[in-house]
Amino acid sequence: MDLERSRSSSTASAFIKLFRLQFLLLTLLLFLAPGSHGSTPKTHGSRKSSVFSLFNLKEKSEFWSESVIRGDFDDLESLSPGKMDALNYSKAGNIANHLKLLEVDSMYLPVPVNFIFVGFEGKGNQEFKLHPEEIERWFTKIDHIFEHTRIPQIGEVLTPFYKISVDKGQRHHLPIVSHINYNFSVHAIQMGEKVTSTFEHAINVFTRKDDVSGNRTDEGALWQVDVDMMDVLFTSLVEYLQLENAYNIFILNPKRDIKRAKYGYRRGLSQSEIDFLKENKGLQTKILQSGNVPETILALDKLKRPLYEKHPMAKFAWTITEDTDTVEWYNVCLDALNNIERLYQGKDITDIIQSKVLQLLKGKNEDMKLLYEKGLKSENFGDLHAECLTDTWIGNDRWAFIDLSAGPFAWGPAVGGEGVRTESSLPNVEKTIGAVSELSEDEAEDRLQDAIQEKFAIFGDKEHQAIDILLAEIDIYELFAFKHCKGRKVKLALCEELDERMRDLKNELQSFEGDEYDENHKRKAIEALKRMEGWNLFSDTHEDFQNYTVARDTFLAHLGATLWGSMRHIISPSIADGAFHHYEKISFQLYFITQEKFRNIKLLPVDLNAINNGLSSLLLPSQKPMFSQHMLPLSEDPALAMAFSVARRAAAVPLLLVNGTYRKRISTYLDSSILQYQLQRLNEHGSIKGSHAHSRSTLEVPIFWFIHSEPLFVDKHYQAKALSDMIIVVQSEESSWESHLQCNGRSLLWDLRRPVKAALAAASEHLAGLLPLHLVYSQAHETAIEDWIWAVGCNPFSVTSQGWHISQFESDTIARSYIITTLEESVQLVNSAIHLLIMERTTEKTYKLFQSQERELVNKYNYVVSMWRRISSFTGELRYVDALRQLYTLEEASKGFVDQVNATIALLHPIHCTRERKVHVVFDVTTIPAFLVVLGVLYIVLKPRRPKPKIN
Repeated sequence: MDLERSRSSSTASAFIKLFRLQFLLLTLLLFLAPGSHGSTPKTHGSRKSSVFSLFNLKEKSEFWSESVIRGDFDDLESLSPGKMDALNYSKAGNIANHLKLLEVDSMYLPVPVNFIFVGFEGKGNQEFKLHPEEIERWFTKIDHIFEHTRIPQIGEVLTPFYKISVDKGQRHHLPIVSHINYNFSVHAIQMGEKVTSTFEHAINVFTRKDDVSGNRTDEGALWQVDVDMMDVLFTSLVEYLQLENAYNIFILNPKRDIKRAKYGYRRGLSQSEIDFLKENKGLQTKILQSGNVPETILALDKLKRPLYEKHPMAKFAWTITEDTDTVEWYNVCLDALNNIERLYQGKDITDIIQSKVLQLLKGKNEDMKLLYEKGLKSENFGDLHAECLTDTWIGNDRWAFIDLSAGPFAWGPAVGGEGVRTESSLPNVEKTIGAVSELSEDEAEDRLQDAIQEKFAIFGDKEHQAIDILLAEIDIYELFAFKHCKGRKVKLALCEELDERMRDLKNELQSFEGDEYDENHKRKAIEALKRMEGWNLFSDTHEDFQNYTVARDTFLAHLGATLWGSMRHIISPSIADGAFHHYEKISFQLYFITQEKFRNIKLLPVDLNAINNGLSSLLLPSQKPMFSQHMLPLSEDPALAMAFSVARRAAAVPLLLVNGTYRKRISTYLDSSILQYQLQRLNEHGSIKGSHAHSRSTLEVPIFWFIHSEPLFVDKHYQAKALSDMIIVVQSEESSWESHLQCNGRSLLWDLRRPVKAALAAASEHLAGLLPLHLVYSQAHETAIEDWIWAVGCNPFSVTSQGWHISQFESDTIARSYIITTLEESVQLVNSAIHLLIMERTTEKTYKLFQSQERELVNKYNYVVSMWRRISSFTGELRYVDALRQLYTLEEASKGFVDQVNATIALLHPIHCTRERKVHVVFDVTTIPAFLVVLGVLYIVLKPRRPKPKIN
């Protein structure tokens, strides 16, 4: 026992001594730390630009140019070893500086755009003529470089005030404002008189009354233009001029027909025509028995005469076409339109409606086919709702148009909301340019009198010098002439009188040069005369282009803003936050969840062909769709029934209708967050897991389609919603649900029995991040903002149409989303590798080892750069399929560069550990007292002590 105690006592004593020794060593290190200098690498605040920073162009240029991008990689290779010695290598500070590598800040994708002006050569509405100087002056002000932006996950969009709310605190895999920028090359094309007359003729031929009941007179009637027929005309012109490899925005300014005061564009029938078809059983029978395609479908020969060999790809270019450029197209269209006009002559309302319905049944719009076929077979047209009349449209191909003579119209949220489309959202030629040219003599005199009274009211009863009164009079005449005398084809008599009066004023001002007037009066008179020398306000001489008036400038500024919006919303829209990758195969797993069991999936109240065709249209030519359908009755799956019940909620939703009526509506909905969580738990147990869940080449897309008898939504307001790993769709039996949206003073009705449109919109968001066209990210607001002007067309994101056809604009956006995700991730990988090189210091001792890796490092970087440039070139030519083929190679190249950087650094690190064995300590006199104190303490602690006798 005593021996054990002795051992334990000695062990404790040794432990205490060891602890004291460690404490003293730590104290010693603390004393020495301020005076020692380790080998921490220096950070250089400034870095010079180099040819390696091709994509970091902030200091050099706003977009790529030939002076920046080389044709080969000679400039990217390192200097020969004979010219680079170890001293220069060590002076570089770090490897990135030695190689002149900078982190990539921006990368630019060229986007070709054509603005095609029809009716602006002086033969359109108000005989308005645009001049190249005006176009260049205003449209070069449009931002031609946009950052690609992502919109964070949107919370509840439809609050009582319909305000967008975005969660700003969430983390993002990719930046909201991307490294990738769009560099727009704008080409303005002014069409000639023949093209203008062709469109005017087509509008007249394809126009019919909106109201066929005969309650309205022709003067106050509303007219509708068949947009399906106009689609053929726009497409044929684009193909004739071979403009398919650019995005084409048409701006129309056709002459107004006095008999047709207000017209708009629409697919299908008006509500009056639908009612007429419902009541006319004989017409329905006649349509069913008719099997021939009507001859009114516009058939045009496919002629081609390219306008240019290649898009100019400049910041701004301007082209005026000659009539000889389009004469062949004009002749073909004229013959076809005349033939259709002759067929329409003498036909009554019944014949016209029959012809239009047959055209829809034989046409390309699958949604219209399904609606009219079902209505005719069941003799029930309750599902048919007229689409909105609009003055803008997005075509199926790469074109869209604005008709400034149509409308105006309005649509968007019925109450509240932002950026809603109003009757003044588009520039109006008549209210701006027309207001100037239509001013009568009496109105001109009244305006002049008002201006005189307003100006001289400030003089009051006080006495003023004659020179001040003359100058005030000159100001009035100058402003009046600038507004109402310049740019008129019919000169006002009042302007001629003012011209004579201005001559008299000039003579009076010259009289002030005499010696009898003081110097102040002389100075004012001389300044006024100098100002009048360059005036030509009342002249009859013809100028090369009209002077800019306030009205013209206002119109052009408004038009420029509208065209800027077209680029921001339909050509390069914001997408959802997330990383969207390209997969060769997309496996759609459709789970139809019903309350009761169906014997066969074909008995479900869904159109499987329409769903499959719609989902297939979301895929690119390089992708292959796969489908599997499953029925999951809630009555036979308790776990799924529990998940449905847990996620089911009810909410009181306030609703203010267009007519001002307030209504509180109880909405039953599925909470997407709860439902997603419950379904994920089922998936973990293998209940709903697909066979491609872990495939690299195949993306599995689970779509849960809930079929319910009562009206049911997702998150209070949606028919479908895209989540991170699934899509939720709800379907119920209500065919005319009054939504929160309105169009031209009427509430938009949703058919809850056919949520195909909403399902395709959600699927495109899940696959590639596509969002409704009225949403765009605003850097100023740091959130999403709304603009409803371009929420048109027959695509899944339109609110004015029931169609769900994916246009080429959306298809290109899907492709760009895949491309940009891969480019962004490549930039992040390269930047992370370059950051490691920045942190890696250079010394003479590591030079030879680094030299053995340098060429391979540079070659791998060059390869990544070459892939960036190749993909950018393909996207600039809109060859997205070719660009997508390069994505896998780019991923491998980026990883290869990162691996090479890591290997190089790993090779250099043993050198730092083995060869630098000396610790360079700078001797400081102030450390001597510290050493003495430490040595004294060590002596006291460690000196031998006499052993104490043990007493048992």
